[in-house]
Amino acid sequence: MDFAYSDEQGAISELARKIFSDRIQPDGLRALERSEAPRFDEGLWRALADAGLVGIAIPEAEGGGGLGFLELSVILDELGRAVAPVPLYESLVLGSLPLVEFGSDAQRERWLPAMACGEAIWTAALQEPEASAAAPETRARAVEGGFELSGEKIGVPAAELASGIWTPALLEDGSVGIFGLDPTVSGVEIVPVVTTSGQPEAMLRLDGARVEAEARLAPDRDGLEVIDWIRLRATAGLCSMAAGVCQIALDLTAEYVKTRKQFDQPIAMFQAVGHRIADAYIDTESVKLSAQQAAWRIGAGRPAEAQVAIAKFFAAEAGNRVVLAAQHLHGGIGVDRDYPLHRYYLYAKQIELTLGGGSYQLRTLGRMLADEGAST
Repeated sequence: MDFAYSDEQGAISELARKIFSDRIQPDGLRALERSEAPRFDEGLWRALADAGLVGIAIPEAEGGGGLGFLELSVILDELGRAVAPVPLYESLVLGSLPLVEFGSDAQRERWLPAMACGEAIWTAALQEPEASAAAPETRARAVEGGFELSGEKIGVPAAELASGIWTPALLEDGSVGIFGLDPTVSGVEIVPVVTTSGQPEAMLRLDGARVEAEARLAPDRDGLEVIDWIRLRATAGLCSMAAGVCQIALDLTAEYVKTRKQFDQPIAMFQAVGHRIADAYIDTESVKLSAQQAAWRIGAGRPAEAQVAIAKFFAAEAGNRVVLAAQHLHGGIGVDRDYPLHRYYLYAKQIELTLGGGSYQLRTLGRMLADEGAST
């Protein structure tokens, strides 16, 4: 594949980068992170929405840009570079993509225009304390005109900010449904939790939370297939963010070792330092190129399960090595919370563990190889 971006994709990248650089200031970011409110810059969110980036992958008929997953991944790369306090990943990947792919005409007309202009933020609750996304323990009981959901979800990103949450639940017949939950209805409790990166996440407790029958996503489809579809794109989106995180961590470190001196020499001249940052460069390129390949295959409609697992392995393992090297080469400055590097380290660690770390991805690839061998 050609790893160079098209002119249009390059323009999207430049636009997102300019908005982030213009709107994110270190003092303002520190103040936001030290406040008790969720890590969310409403002004930045509005600027991204006004620029058309929030609805980049929503069809033009519903007010969006009508572009694909690769263009979306370009924005997520820039999001990772800026460690920006906005729920772009949640709204673009977890919220709007499932609705674009599986939503009925009525659902798309009802929700997509508000998502496209940034007035509504949607997310998805894919994780539970004792169950996998593929086998949720949250229950959906059919009642007149809809369903009642009961159970518990953990690690729900941007739940405090959300207008709607895609919530998988086990139906009475043993199948799995995905429901568009309004978090303001009775029976919903959102409990904020502290996360590694500071990004807002919450525990979602449901006790007879009511959803309309019309809020069920793709009732004629296997719910597990829909979950797998969402999870694949969610994982690929994390990889794109990891690429941006690693690139800026590397850039900060390269600049630092060129200017930090010991024995009247820049420490970049020392062989051990040079080798370490060279390894970090190779790891960063591995994260970047594997993430681009995964995003391209998804955008092109090609099978991407193996490529996404490979990309997430590099995002987890190589990404961890990059930020660890960056911390070590910065010395004491690397752990100073007034210096920006700590944000990239924390982001990389959270991305590493979200939706499966390196060992999980290797097991996934092993099962794929075993299944391929069995089929031949």
